[in-house]
Amino acid sequence: MFSSSYNPDVLTCIANLSSDEVFTPPQLANRILGLLPADLWSDKKATFLDPGCKSGVFLREIAKRLDKGLEKQIPNRQKRMNHIFKNQLFGLAITELTALLSRRSVYCSKTANGKYSVCESFDNPEGNIRFGRVEHTWEKGRCVYCGVNEEDYERGGELESHAYTFIHTDKPEEIFNMKFDVIIGNPPYQLNDGGHGASASPIYHKFIESAINLKPHYIVMITPSRWFAGGKGLDEFRERMLGESRLRNLVDYPKLYDGFPGVKIRGGVSYFLWDRDYSGSCSVQTMWDGEPLGPPMKRRLDAYDVLVRRNEAVSILEKVRAYRVGGQPEPTLDERVSSRKPFGFPTNFHGAETPRGLRQSVKIYGSQRISWISRSDIQQNQEWIDDWKVLMTAVQGTSAAVETKFLSNPIIANPGEACTETYLVAGRFDSEMSARRYAAYLRTRFVRFLVSLRKATQHANRSVYAFVPDIPLNREWTDEKLYERYGLSKVEIAFIESIVFPMEPTDE
Repeated sequence: MFSSSYNPDVLTCIANLSSDEVFTPPQLANRILGLLPADLWSDKKATFLDPGCKSGVFLREIAKRLDKGLEKQIPNRQKRMNHIFKNQLFGLAITELTALLSRRSVYCSKTANGKYSVCESFDNPEGNIRFGRVEHTWEKGRCVYCGVNEEDYERGGELESHAYTFIHTDKPEEIFNMKFDVIIGNPPYQLNDGGHGASASPIYHKFIESAINLKPHYIVMITPSRWFAGGKGLDEFRERMLGESRLRNLVDYPKLYDGFPGVKIRGGVSYFLWDRDYSGSCSVQTMWDGEPLGPPMKRRLDAYDVLVRRNEAVSILEKVRAYRVGGQPEPTLDERVSSRKPFGFPTNFHGAETPRGLRQSVKIYGSQRISWISRSDIQQNQEWIDDWKVLMTAVQGTSAAVETKFLSNPIIANPGEACTETYLVAGRFDSEMSARRYAAYLRTRFVRFLVSLRKATQHANRSVYAFVPDIPLNREWTDEKLYERYGLSKVEIAFIESIVFPMEPTDE
């Protein structure tokens, strides 16, 4: 039972709208605010914008800090409150519902000018937390601002349009007609893009890009971490962010459910501080079970085409990449692994149940079953059929909070065998021995660790193999031999083996 003095924070109790529009817990919001300089809270001219208000938690917690920080400058509490809410805090709600919720939590009243509002200076019900229905701008069936499909989002005025004000204008600075010192928030994550099934495209990066274009002093946002190494349509955004010398801090929660308890965001979440007047390396901090995992490390983020998210992994990758054969860097497995649909068949393709009656039958590995087709029906790469092949599933996911395998167990496909899009052809060989040695190599902790550095979600396409060296198959490679080859220390080996669990071969 709660004591009679217990006063729960309603923002810790409300349910999320969805896994794409996640409410920020007050405790996490305060950790994020902790990245900002302390002297902001005593600056009565500092202005703050949340461009994706859901619960108003950021504005509310900022108000608490300003209330304390401005005590000496504005001793009268009511005048201080009036000044803070009228002149310093601004928000753009993502829906009419979240506008009402945000005003209630920020102004302690249904309306900003209501009888019980903590601010006496507003003469309108919305105050500085606005929501106005905005429509998408369609061109060739897509919104020119967010890219969503017209068929999915062209709807009547009674339904939510999901056209967010901050990113559906060429001039967001004109919304409030003012310059902001801090833009902060937890923007919507993705929208259905009209693709196959539940296909969706990220949208959070557009909030970040719009914020950067406004050139505030600081930007602080929390988003999914998928942009580190993947994400649909995020290549240009990732390149921009990795090259941003103004990123001062990055705090990463790689463990599922760690940042937002009970919300499954594959790949975890992270938040950052962008400082307009800073130029240098970024301080990267990993969090685990809500606590810092080791000290932060200052490092350049653009050393590779993806962000290596664990600080402990940096030295290992540097040693692997520095290895030379005849003065040349080793090739990597992404050059050997096939693209999707290696033989032209989609995941849902199934052939005959038996080879009977088929001319030159070919065994097909598919989704949860094996079937048969005629050799003449192979749509592409027919010349691969008679090779020995090592197959890897194109999707290797887990529902657990911590991924420990990162790749599926390899399948050795004999000559006369092929596969659907469920698999990638990870390698082709002239002999069974080479195929088996290669499969054993893929099972090592060393290989799967290097894959983990590029694998942001359950998808294991060819790009996740781009850090894995394509080494000679003149011997059976074990983790011990690989550790010795690349000169890894005991500490580095222990780190790899704390991340990646052993994998035993299965019956093939």
